[in-house]
Amino acid sequence: MSDIDQTRNDGQSPKSAASRGTSPHNANNVITQITPALDAEESVASSSTSVTSSVLQYRTENGRTYHGYKDGKYLMPNDDRENERLDIQHNMFILTFDNQLGRAPVNAKDTSIKVGRVLDVGTGTGIWALDFADEHPESEVLGDDLSPIQSACVPPNVTFEIDDIEEPWTFSQPFNYIHSRLMTSSIDDGTLADDAALNRFSKLWGEAAVIVGHAFQDNTTLKDLMADAGHLNPGGYLEIQEIDAEPRSDDDTLKDDSSLMKSLRLLKEAAEFFQRPFKDIKSLADIMAEVGFEDIHLERYKWPSNSWPKDRNYKNLGMWTYENLAMNWEAFLMAPLTRALSWTKEEVMVLAMEARRDLGDKSIHAYFTVWAIHGRKPLKAKLTEEATTG
Repeated sequence: MSDIDQTRNDGQSPKSAASRGTSPHNANNVITQITPALDAEESVASSSTSVTSSVLQYRTENGRTYHGYKDGKYLMPNDDRENERLDIQHNMFILTFDNQLGRAPVNAKDTSIKVGRVLDVGTGTGIWALDFADEHPESEVLGDDLSPIQSACVPPNVTFEIDDIEEPWTFSQPFNYIHSRLMTSSIDDGTLADDAALNRFSKLWGEAAVIVGHAFQDNTTLKDLMADAGHLNPGGYLEIQEIDAEPRSDDDTLKDDSSLMKSLRLLKEAAEFFQRPFKDIKSLADIMAEVGFEDIHLERYKWPSNSWPKDRNYKNLGMWTYENLAMNWEAFLMAPLTRALSWTKEEVMVLAMEARRDLGDKSIHAYFTVWAIHGRKPLKAKLTEEATTG
């Protein structure tokens, strides 16, 4: 596998590596119903919103369940199958990051580092927040998500909230570390359309405009982003971890006319329909620099599509990539294609089966590019020239 950034997995499995727009139309008349979340009351440690029926009820569609609160904003399921996949994926990141939870300096296994308040954006099952709190017992970790799927058994330094990051942030105190993982295509492309300068950033990278903007100051213009007010303390770190939507191969064994690539083109088309498109992730580092972050690091890693590499560590990581993605490919496609492109459940299942065959083909030397980007908010605010004139 050529030109692969160094990672480490030590032969561990991801299951054991850690401690551990609006409601869319239903174009093809698939029967959709809202059903109560199983043990929903026991799943939420605390909430930033009133615990209403929309929070505690899930949307059931095509055999999967989806969040009910702010129905339709997030297109992946929230059932047990998906939650198990998310936990496997979490531990794949740990293997990739040399047995650490992230790449920002606060993740160093150094007991002298006192992190303080931490925000995990889109916490999912909450496994990252729980692991970070375990490694940093002095920290205060808050995880927010649209679904109440987190465990009620949490240590005293962890809190989970049901929240929508596209709404104004109302946290009582700023954070020393804001962590976001795989939020691309989860944020509306026009969230910040009221401000021309921020809207330009939003069109480049919706997630950055929302999270970076909130990290500096909420409800503001670009000129004011560097003010010391905001949700990230001066000297605090923002880290965003993402994966490119489309895989690639260095030896051209992955063909554009493959079922895998066809399915991803359709997924991107559906994301654009919902105004939540996938973005060029590399541009995020430039956006962070332009806004004013310092000490920015952009790191690239690769996840093989299956166990095709000869290298033992990458072979193992590829095996878990296949387990993580291929076995759940229909979950990535089902809601986007049926809701936006009028596909039937049966059509999606056939395409997913064909794409899964490509993912498992060891003669196709494909890999997904994984990115880790982190930067530090300056101790002393300073406006860039463009921000001053923007």
